[in-house]
Amino acid sequence: MKRSLCVVLVTSLLLVSCSTPKQTGSADNGKIDITIVQINDVYEIAPLDGGKAGGMARVATVKKEQQSKNANTIMVIAGDFLSPSVYNSLKFEGNRIRGKQMVEAMNTAGVDMAVFGNHEFDIPEADVQSRINESVFQWVSSNTFNKKNNQMVPFVKNGVPFPESYIKTFTDADGTTARIGFIAVTLPFNKAAYVGYTDVFTAAQKYYDQLKDSCDAVIAITHQAMEDDIKLARQIPGLALIIGGHEHERHYAKIGNVYITKADANAKSAYIIDLKLNKKNNNVKVKADIFEINEKIAFEPATDAVVKKWTNIANSSYSSLGFDAAKICMQAGEPLDGREAYIRTQQTNFTKLIVKAMEKASPASDAVIINSGSIRVDDILQMPVTQYDVIRSLPFGGSIMEVDMKGSLLIKILQASKKNVGSGGFLQYSEALTNNNNSWYLKNIPVDANKVYKIAVTDFLMTGGEANLDFLTDKNPDVVKTPAVFTDINDSRSDIRRTIIRYMEANQ
Repeated sequence: MKRSLCVVLVTSLLLVSCSTPKQTGSADNGKIDITIVQINDVYEIAPLDGGKAGGMARVATVKKEQQSKNANTIMVIAGDFLSPSVYNSLKFEGNRIRGKQMVEAMNTAGVDMAVFGNHEFDIPEADVQSRINESVFQWVSSNTFNKKNNQMVPFVKNGVPFPESYIKTFTDADGTTARIGFIAVTLPFNKAAYVGYTDVFTAAQKYYDQLKDSCDAVIAITHQAMEDDIKLARQIPGLALIIGGHEHERHYAKIGNVYITKADANAKSAYIIDLKLNKKNNNVKVKADIFEINEKIAFEPATDAVVKKWTNIANSSYSSLGFDAAKICMQAGEPLDGREAYIRTQQTNFTKLIVKAMEKASPASDAVIINSGSIRVDDILQMPVTQYDVIRSLPFGGSIMEVDMKGSLLIKILQASKKNVGSGGFLQYSEALTNNNNSWYLKNIPVDANKVYKIAVTDFLMTGGEANLDFLTDKNPDVVKTPAVFTDINDSRSDIRRTIIRYMEANQ
């Protein structure tokens, strides 16, 4: 079997039929080069790290520069771009923004193809559909579907179903043509009610088998863990390439003849992938280079205008809430780790800082508790940290509530956290709270089930909306006193983001 260069995207795709490639004609040399610019896990349209890293306007420049070298250049995003984002909590023209800024920036920057990431489904179905309809790029989805009336059907764009596999034809100057097949799969992580999944590996195999004999190469675009990309490469050794997302740090591997590439999150880097096809001997060569997206790269004007438009919209909203997005609140120190894989299983320096900030804002409390799901940045904050960095880290905001509760309820809350390892319901709390042999202690004294403690929590926790914490509301009989709500912006407890910003500023 010849090696396929069909691109395998990991999401839900409707099979596109493809005829047998044309035989090499007398005018062409049978050789063709194709370039792919890969980005993944992009939540920010503007540069980060004080303007030094990332930015969709720089990504657009990279795409244009590659296209000037090779007309057969496409840009692919391997999932996670609609959410999480600070914009999702903001309104524009009366509606929640929810990824609208990202789709407009992607359209202008020249993204050609996208697949679902798990975070796309953090936002309501109607907003996902609106963003799909606004996009001008191609979506592919092999294993991810829309649940309608207890059935799984392809997502649609302006009424047209997503393909479950996709073939794109490239032609060079001397007439050589190549058909590249794409398959897309997404890890079945987000269980939103309107989304359904088929098995990643079964779907990838199915569509690879349908494409391999009618394409010059097959590429898989995936949004899943690196270990699953490696498993996929071993399962389907005929793939030319796996373009991956989900991890937020760059990854590169070669499993047999299959290359696996993942760039840094927020377009701090891109992979530039060159595919060299020789149709005379059915040979495919792959070369993948990481490319830093930094201040050395100019802003592409049209995309930069879109970024500035949405930045101004956001800044106006922040200002009305009493924030100065550009102001530095932490000048120096170790980078702060807000990556989900860590904050939902353990403490990090960032979660410890947040807890200490809450303790500072609520000195009368015996301890503080916050759910890890409140922290949505899924990234490492580099120094200096601005107010915008804090805002985007906790985009939902919310106030701190001081709850007088019985020790029995405190124990129940802390026990629930142990069930929530790996999810947003995993709790971060004061170092004074410890567990020993399944017994809880506060400042090395056993928590007394009948004693009343003052515990500072974020207001979301008191809604009962977190996993395994539905009992935590002001109606619980072990809540001794209905907690007050702090709304004065001069009070650090009025917004958790204000709590953190003021703590950082006081400790620079």
